Formats: sequence, structure tokens, C-alpha cells
Amino acid sequence: MSNVAARLTASWDRLSGVPGGRRVFDLVLRQVVPYSGSIKPRVLALSPGHARVEIRERRRLRNHLRSVHALALANLGELASGLAMTTALPPGVRGIPVRIEIDYLKKARGRITAHGRANPPRAVHQTQTSTATADLTDEAGETIAHMTVIWHLSPTPP
Repeated sequence: MSNVAARLTASWDRLSGVPGGRRVFDLVLRQVVPYSGSIKPRVLALSPGHARVEIRERRRLRNHLRSVHALALANLGELASGLAMTTALPPGVRGIPVRIEIDYLKKARGRITAHGRANPPRAVHQTQTSTATADLTDEAGETIAHMTVIWHLSPTPP
């Protein structure tokens, strides 16, 4: 596990089990990743290669059709898939998203949950790509969007 992944996972493990700890984790995450913080995400689960993140519909995130805006959904999917990838990176590896594809399947309303998944290689000796995904579901459990994120992974410079 990379240093960033270890710190992120340790913070989640330490905070998620205490009263108010998840809220503190969410607030810190919003400060560290300000753009993603604009959607006010709530991390529900986090482990290497997996993240579950939720937002709730509110006026600020709506489009003219009174549903959650497409870019708010993309922001949520990128955050969930990014947390999944970051927590799964092996030591000495860094990554950056280079391509995002998202399929919108239906209008998003209410609470939206993104299930991020990633399974990067165990060792990276040269720049290579790896894929992370996020499935976004509504309160009824119906899939409203599917996102694929291509990452460039490379060894961390000495």
C-alpha cells in the first residue's frame, strides 16, 4: 500500500468507528479535495480497492430538469473510483486519471450512491494504465450512471 493509501486508510479506520468520526473524515476530505468537496460527499465505506460515497440531491446540484446535474454525478463517480484506486495502489506507485467515460442511464434524484472499484497491478515498474470504475445508484438501487476512469500509474521517483 502506498504512503498516501496507508494514511487515507488509517484515517478512515481510526475515525469511522467513533461517534462523529465519519463526519470529521468527510470534512477533512472536502478540504483536501476542494472541487469534490463542492458536492458535499459522505464516505460510507472505504477499503483497498473499494469505496462507497453518497451525495444527496439539493438545489445547488440540480440542473434545469430538476435532477442532479451530470457533472455533479461525474464528480461523485470520479471521487469514489479515485478513492478506490488510491487506497489500492502498491508502495512506490503514484497515479493520475487521464480519461473518464461516463454513461448516464436515467435522471438522478434523491440520494445517489457511487460504488467505486479498482484493482491495480501489484507492482508497477514503468508507466502503465489501470482502470477504476464507479456505478452510481439511486435510493431504489437502480443504476443511473456507470463511469470508467483510466489511470496512468508509474513508479514514484526516488
